[in-house]
Amino acid sequence: METSPLSTSSRDKLIELLSKYRSVEPDNGPGARILSFVHEQSNAADRSNLYGHLTGSAWVVNEARDKVLLLHHKKLNRWMQLGGHADGDFDLLSVALREAKEESGLSRIKAVTGEVFDVDVHEIPAWKDVPAHYHFDVRFLLCGDDSETPSHNEESHAVAWVSLSDIHSYTDEESVLRMARLTVDGALVVRQAR
Repeated sequence: METSPLSTSSRDKLIELLSKYRSVEPDNGPGARILSFVHEQSNAADRSNLYGHLTGSAWVVNEARDKVLLLHHKKLNRWMQLGGHADGDFDLLSVALREAKEESGLSRIKAVTGEVFDVDVHEIPAWKDVPAHYHFDVRFLLCGDDSETPSHNEESHAVAWVSLSDIHSYTDEESVLRMARLTVDGALVVRQAR
């Protein structure tokens, strides 16, 4: 698959962001797997890659950093962060912002930083004519206005602002709980390079 100069530039920026993230991640962490995948697969951002593809997720916190926006996913039947398929776009921060707005109906969402907040690689079960595959998920920290009431779309049963102190009532999913642990007592935990 040919890549345009624009997508090559976005791909290079993603590689740079993932390399920077790798400096604060354990050696055997999922960031290494995602970085290798992006290096090896020219169509890493495209759903046509049936082994797996990139997704951009949004960890949307409120200004006080004591609530997070979660959605109850229809297909997966669980509470999780907002986000979605890259669909050919290596600018995963833009993907995360777009998906957060589309999935929540909120208009006042912005990036806190352009850095990678968290990463995860997880298997997606087969669904209809799509075989089981991997999502190489790159997550960004976003901030939303919790005075706005979220609304769900056709992909979810519900979207809600959830108190971080109550998150265990919604999910036991480790990758979601890990992001909650990075957001502590209303102040974001800043990762330090090793």
